[in-house]
Amino acid sequence: MKILETERLRLRTLDQNDAVFYLALVNTPGFIAFIGDRGIRTVEAAAQAIVDGPMAMQGRLGHSIYLVEDKASGEPLGMSGLIKRDTLEHVDIGYAFLPEHCGKGYAYEAGQAVVAHARDEIGLPRLLAIVSPGNVASIGLLEKLGLAFERVVHLTAEDTGTRLYSRVFLK
Repeated sequence: MKILETERLRLRTLDQNDAVFYLALVNTPGFIAFIGDRGIRTVEAAAQAIVDGPMAMQGRLGHSIYLVEDKASGEPLGMSGLIKRDTLEHVDIGYAFLPEHCGKGYAYEAGQAVVAHARDEIGLPRLLAIVSPGNVASIGLLEKLGLAFERVVHLTAEDTGTRLYSRVFLK
């Protein structure tokens, strides 16, 4: 289901047919280093992760992480969207792109659309983001999207520190 569209991109819900793309994305070095190793090693496991994650969240909350595809070709580029984590009080923006599609402005273009969607369509009062301290590119993107550093949080007992960013939407 199409959720958002920009000049170059279409953001739509993920489904099991996206398992090959999802498997490739979650096993890129950048994803593993900055987001974490999900332990997904097969197309079947990727399909199940989509069902249990984005599809379940979309059904439960009406929003989730979305597949970002090139509008002209339909090629999957990455993911961007809204995630409600048990460890955070508010919804956060998340994104990840295949390495060959980084540095082309796709994350910013998709992020702008997601921020506007969170504010205007969903009516969120506040948007969060979490990022690893060493992920300089993501920190720059969050700041460009209008989120400001708030504090360091520890999301798990093993977490040595994750940077929390936020943006308040004025009514």
